Amino acid sequence: MALLGTGTGILTSTLDTPEYRATTTLFASLQGGDDTSQLNQGNAFTQARVQSYADVAASPEVTRPVVQRLRLKMTPAQLAARISAEAPLNTVLVRLTVTDTRAARAARISNAVAARFAYVIRELERPEESDSPSPVRLTVTQPATVPTAPSSPNPPVNVALGLAVGLLLGLGLGVALETVDTSVRDSKALADCLAGAGGPAVLSSIVQDPRAARQPVSLRDDTHSPRAEGFRKLRVNLQFADVDQRPKVIAVTSPLPREGKSSVSVNLAATLAEEGAKVCLIDCDLRRPSIAPALGLVRDAGLTTVLVGQAELHQVLQSAGSFAVLTSGMIPPNPTQLLGSTHFSALLHTLAEQFDHVVVDTPPVLPFADTPAMAPAVDGYLLVARSGRTSRSQVIDALRILERVNVPVLGAVMNAAPARGEGEAYGYAYKYRPKQSRKARLTALVSPRRAAVVPNLGKKAAEKHAASVSAKTRP
Repeated sequence: MALLGTGTGILTSTLDTPEYRATTTLFASLQGGDDTSQLNQGNAFTQARVQSYADVAASPEVTRPVVQRLRLKMTPAQLAARISAEAPLNTVLVRLTVTDTRAARAARISNAVAARFAYVIRELERPEESDSPSPVRLTVTQPATVPTAPSSPNPPVNVALGLAVGLLLGLGLGVALETVDTSVRDSKALADCLAGAGGPAVLSSIVQDPRAARQPVSLRDDTHSPRAEGFRKLRVNLQFADVDQRPKVIAVTSPLPREGKSSVSVNLAATLAEEGAKVCLIDCDLRRPSIAPALGLVRDAGLTTVLVGQAELHQVLQSAGSFAVLTSGMIPPNPTQLLGSTHFSALLHTLAEQFDHVVVDTPPVLPFADTPAMAPAVDGYLLVARSGRTSRSQVIDALRILERVNVPVLGAVMNAAPARGEGEAYGYAYKYRPKQSRKARLTALVSPRRAAVVPNLGKKAAEKHAASVSAKTRP
């Protein structure tokens, strides 16, 4: 708004037609009287009268003859609108100012108005039925000169005024938006919202990173980034979420789409695998699957392929480097029925026996019933909220839906938190990060998509493929 106001001031100064002001000063005096007493009385009389004289300057008796004499292409009323007169207090001076788009014409009109104004005042003050001259005389003491610079527009004033108005409007708009905005913007706001609803704690805050779309696995691309540290904090806090019965099958969800649940799912699986655990990531978002495109894997053969009996589980499991992935497969017409079926529960039970952790990326809670339908097959939910996007009411509504299925909500994650504030806690990671060797930096450049294992590709073949890719990147 400040920039818009400044631009408006500049534009106004550029487009406005320049106007010039020419001023003529007249001195009012009272003729006659020789002693001091008469002079003082005459001076007081003149000071009182000049206040009324100023109103006569724009009268038709003055403007009509001036228009005719100078042959102006305007009416007497239009000329009157361009005349301003003032009589400073305690003085006998009258200042007539004329504004015009031409400097020379403004001076010419000002002098003509002053001459006609002096004549009209003399006639008004002349005694009736008498041939004696008028006792009041107006004398031009400072005729109007051609102005050298326009009086308007005034660029510095316009720009300053535009900036001030823009700042005030921006401040008002900011206050209004802050008042009507019900979204959670940081982990503290999310924690307060959950605490007010009797919900779980916030397990971690993931800092906004513009590289996240290009680098889906933060631990692989920048091991010591604030984003990677946020997921490590999530892994540690998740271990203490339920000490009596540690969750093995964790479903990651969010109130609405585009809040980053899939990104949290991928990085949670990578973080759990970082400490040597066997992890499987399942894309159960059968409405809008995104795991396969993000990791560069094959999507057509996956979860739905196994559920309909077209393939065995080991045939469609793929590798994303440190963890296994079961993609969504073809999008079915009945996602809720598939995810609530006994076949799906049996599949998750089988994966839970083969892996240490199973991370399930689910559809959003509020628009669809898919996530509550799979409740019997999971050990707990992880609720993801996006900073500045998810509202408090949406968080509470999603929490209430998940509480009705009698499966614990392990905690919440604040995704895309602002770098200022949330990110300052992780800023020290940059200062203490270890230096990488040349070989490590080259290895990090290997795209995770090339490490993907297509269906029916054996483990040795996959390792050979990854080794060949690494060899090509060596100097």
